[in-house]
Amino acid sequence: MVFISPSSTCGQGHEIAITSDTRTSRMKKRIIIVGGGYVGLQLAKALNGKADVTLIEPRSHFVHAPAMIRAVVDPQVLDRALIPYDDLLKTGQVLRARAKSISATGVTLEDGTDVLGDFIVVATGSDNAMPFKPATDSIEAFRAGSARIHAMLQAAQSVAIVGAGAVGTELAGEIAHFMPGKKVTLISSEPSLFPTMPSKLGKGLQGKLSDPGVSMIFGARAENLESMTEPYAGELQLSNGDRIAADLIFPVIGSRAASSILETLPGITKGAANRVQTDPWLRPSDLPNVFAAGDVAEAGDAMTIVAVSRQTPWLEKMLTSLINGKKSEDTAKYKPWSKAPFLVPLGPRKGNSYLVMFTAGDTITRLMKGKDLFVSKYRKMLNQT
Repeated sequence: MVFISPSSTCGQGHEIAITSDTRTSRMKKRIIIVGGGYVGLQLAKALNGKADVTLIEPRSHFVHAPAMIRAVVDPQVLDRALIPYDDLLKTGQVLRARAKSISATGVTLEDGTDVLGDFIVVATGSDNAMPFKPATDSIEAFRAGSARIHAMLQAAQSVAIVGAGAVGTELAGEIAHFMPGKKVTLISSEPSLFPTMPSKLGKGLQGKLSDPGVSMIFGARAENLESMTEPYAGELQLSNGDRIAADLIFPVIGSRAASSILETLPGITKGAANRVQTDPWLRPSDLPNVFAAGDVAEAGDAMTIVAVSRQTPWLEKMLTSLINGKKSEDTAKYKPWSKAPFLVPLGPRKGNSYLVMFTAGDTITRLMKGKDLFVSKYRKMLNQT
């Protein structure tokens, strides 16, 4: 595997068809994957060897998002959950660079380098507030920011979490488990936890948060958030008239797709949360060889790791068919989850999960996610066992 910083190898305006073996690359189709998140890294690994794969990712490490929630209360988690890309691909290439634009022939990087490809998959993911996702490409800056926010949390006596989606709910559970002396208030504009899911899931989680003393306010919006990107101390004015002062306020109001690189393609249509709409073959534009997947694509799946996991094996199979000379329309259309599994741990021991056929409690949620948060799985995937 080659891990390359393109600015050190090519000047501005150059074209490169990067390959680990130029003799075999002439016979292989070139697949460019933009974004090394959950879909991007798994797809790159799955297609490695079947095609000449180039993964374009600006960060040196994979940031395993579920573990970043626990890292707020236990910084030691960062050492295992920030996983280097160095050993991901045996024969493909990982370009540590940020893509600037996309065309039918490839991807242009910020330094002007053109990476040529036959098929392009955009899996640039989504953004969220610190410390759940990095604000920049620097992993060292992310480590420093996470440490700063952990110190703020340690010093705080009262904590308000604005947003009771999966991240906000899990954060409340992690603080209640690891820092039980703190006063935690979880605020949601929804009428209950996860109202679109079976009621047993939300009611069970509410009870397990209430037991250690987490307060929950439903049906109210925070009208004066001072920051949408990182925690701060202050007072919240809620739409129901309540005022809540907190030593630390976490804005966790949901992710937004990082879709700007797709905006200039012909035929693009934006959907909710900045996602781009796709056709039944996950194509977001009029270009037949460009695909979008994961959080960036509004393809019928929610913006969770489990929900978008269905896309990766489908993409592998479809792209394999394209490599072998078929057209997208000759392959089966993508079918999203009708209702994806949904796992919500509240610390390492408790939680509830919706598993399509039934709702599971503490034991299954702990074994499936809460105990390890899938860290071992992704370390193995990135060959960092």
